[in-house]
Amino acid sequence: MLRSTLLTATLSACALCLASWSIETDRSTEDTHGLFEIREEARRFISQENAKEQQQWDVLEPNLKILVPRCAVPLETQWTPKSYGRSKPSVMVICTAAVPNAVMRRWDVHVPVERKPN
Repeated sequence: MLRSTLLTATLSACALCLASWSIETDRSTEDTHGLFEIREEARRFISQENAKEQQQWDVLEPNLKILVPRCAVPLETQWTPKSYGRSKPSVMVICTAAVPNAVMRRWDVHVPVERKPN
């Protein structure tokens, strides 16, 4: 009985924690690069693309499961090359040099985009 009560309390606490988490609150820390900043970089890129092209795009959310180390240099952006085999258009946010860590030296995150409705 005590075990099931403890399990229920733990699951409730986890649900509350997850309910309060969003891209808006996923900010960069000393060790990790936040999805908020990654999405904002994709938004800046798309804003520039929308200004110079006739096609208009909206940035969607990056995959919420992504966790990457903090980038030590400014992020770069570009359209994800078709050769990467993605089924839909996306913006590639690139870190060419992550802060020293045991996992990865560089990374890229693909942020999906969609055409704005006319």
